[in-house]
This record gives sequence, structure tokens and C-alpha cells, in this order.
Amino acid sequence: MINFRYHVVSLTAVFLALAIGLVVGTAALNGPAVDALDGQVQKLSKDNSQLRESVGQLQDEVNSQEDFAVGAAPMLLGGKLTGRRVALVVLPTGGDYAEQLRTMLATAGATVTGRVDVRESFTDPDNSVNLLDLAHRAVQTSLPAAGLPSNADGVETSAALLATALYDRTPPATDSDRNAVLAAYAAANYITIEDDKVAGPAEAVVIVGGLPPTDDRADEKNTSTVTLVAQFDAAGKLAVGGNGVGDGNVVAAIRGDAALSKTIATVDNVNTAQGSVVTCLALTDLLATNKVGHYGLGAGATSILPTPAQ
Repeated sequence: MINFRYHVVSLTAVFLALAIGLVVGTAALNGPAVDALDGQVQKLSKDNSQLRESVGQLQDEVNSQEDFAVGAAPMLLGGKLTGRRVALVVLPTGGDYAEQLRTMLATAGATVTGRVDVRESFTDPDNSVNLLDLAHRAVQTSLPAAGLPSNADGVETSAALLATALYDRTPPATDSDRNAVLAAYAAANYITIEDDKVAGPAEAVVIVGGLPPTDDRADEKNTSTVTLVAQFDAAGKLAVGGNGVGDGNVVAAIRGDAALSKTIATVDNVNTAQGSVVTCLALTDLLATNKVGHYGLGAGATSILPTPAQ
């Protein structure tokens, strides 16, 4: 007869068997499992080490290319822009690249008439009305309002006035009027002028940009930047150097515009020494033959650098 004691003994035997099985199984598998895990850890460690080595090698290659570009610049650029007058207009995110480009322009023999840094306030959509008012107050005798856009877009009107002030024009503007216009915008904290003046009119302008803004009004600011670029393009010969061609990037916007892409030369890696050299070469072609090229590594670039004339 099966009684309660029998059930207790049976259940005890079952749990004892399970315990013994777990102990025996763990002992049997412990060695292979640990060995397998150890092997995976060692493999991952080696892979990580190889990746670090690859990254280091790539960085060395980039540094080497930059050193090569700097070393080759005198041979590539020497005398190509001798006697040419160029103004630098630096967008809010392009400040880190402007001096390297200036050095390359000097290597090519160009005279930099001045550097004007556009502050973020200039592209802020909230300032459009103030910019429109300032444009009409800042005009000078030799820089009249007659040629300015007749609309309510303050960025467009002010950009047109600044472009007129910086470019060589007919009839010519006086140096005092030119600097008075620039000083009005500097006083209102829309631009910064190196040495508080420019040295004269420019035959061409290079606009230097970086990565686009990413705040909640980035799209409006990017649109304002393109508007500024378009006004400088309308006033004279223009090259634009930027960093990449991602969303909102000024170089990408130019290359994607059917009209602007035909008149503005672009370089998408001006953040590198190589890009600064190429910007000078692109400017050389633009001034000498009106050739408009798009160079660099990003979408829309036709080549890394201009093709030498045959």
C-alpha cells in the first residue's frame, strides 16, 4: 500500500537526483564553457586592437596627406593669383578654416583685401526687419540704395549692400564709404571686421563655411545663408568653401540649385589643407577663364581638384 511516507521518499529521491545531475553537469561542462568564453574574449580583444591600429594608421595617412598639401602648395599655387584682390567672408561656423585658406591665398600671390566674419545674428530670422532698416540707413553716396533689392527681406537687402561694398564696382565706391557701410553692421553686431576695415575693393570673394547649425531654427538660418550667398554671387565672382555636403550645408545647397551651381565655384573640404589649396586653384580658374568647378570628396563634386589646362 502506497502511503504518505512513500511519496515523501520518492520526491526526496527525485530532487536528490536533480541536484546530483546539476552538480555533475556543471562540473562536466564548466571547462569547455569557460574555454569557449575565454576564446571569444581573446578574439574580441584582438579585433579591438586591430581596429585601433587601423584607425591610427588612417589618422597617420590623413596627417601625411595634410603635410603633403602644405609642402606642395608653393609648387601648385606659386604666382597663380599674383595681383588678384580677394576678400574673405567667413560664416559663423567657418572661422576655424579661414586662416589656413588665407595662408594659401598668400602663397598663390593674392592680396586679401579684408576679412569679414558674419555673426549668427545676421542669419537669425528674428532680425530680418532690423537688417532691412539698417540697410537703408547704412547706404552711402558712392554706395547708393538704388541697386538694392526692393522687398521686405532684410537678409537679402543687407547681404546685397555688403556685397556691393566689398566688390569692385562701376562707378567705384570710395574707401571711406565702403568702410562706413561695414562699420554700421559691425556696430550693430551683425559682422566683425578684421582690423576694423578692408583695404579696398575685391575682384572676387571667397565665402568660408563649416557645418550647418543644428538648433530648432536651423532650416531658417540655412535658408538665410543661401540668400546671403546668392547676393554675393549676383554682385561678382564667388567661390564657396565648406565642410562636407550634409543636410543644410551651404555647399550642398549651391550644388543642388540649378542657377547657383553654374556661377559659384565650390569646394567641400576647405576644412583641410588640401581643400584650401583646391579653393585657390578653383578661384584661379574662375578669375582667368570664368570656369566654375565643384571639387572635393562629397556628392556633386566633379573631381578632387581642377584639371590643368591643356
